[in-house]
Amino acid sequence: MQLHELAPKHKKKEKKRVGRGGKKGTYSGRGIKGQKARAGHKLMPVIRELIKRVPKMRGYRFKKKTKTYPLVTINVSLLEKNFEKSEVVDKKKLLEKQLISKIKGKVPKVKILGKGKLTKPLIIKIKDCLFSKKAKEIIEKAGGEIKS
Repeated sequence: MQLHELAPKHKKKEKKRVGRGGKKGTYSGRGIKGQKARAGHKLMPVIRELIKRVPKMRGYRFKKKTKTYPLVTINVSLLEKNFEKSEVVDKKKLLEKQLISKIKGKVPKVKILGKGKLTKPLIIKIKDCLFSKKAKEIIEKAGGEIKS
């Protein structure tokens, strides 16, 4: 078999020619009047689906969303394992000990949760640090301080 002998399996279906008189009747399959009945008609592409996807929001070009900063949670049990008695806990030390890592080049906010036990008094100096009620109680019971 040669390359010039190759042929498609199915015959190509020819496009129906409409609007040229003949046995189709007066309108020749084009309906009555209107843009689609005229010669050389062109329609705008349907973008309705795209428009429907856009949410309806008020304001000029929609209001900007407030930035949410990444938040990392640390349990009290991790502080117990990784820090010595009366050691200062801050973001630098947390990064050094790899308890937290930078997200998109920024140090994330830290929230300390109260899972686990704490026996050592620790001094926590983390700016904008969040604490759960239980974590605060545990840290203060152990004799630690919270300075923010």
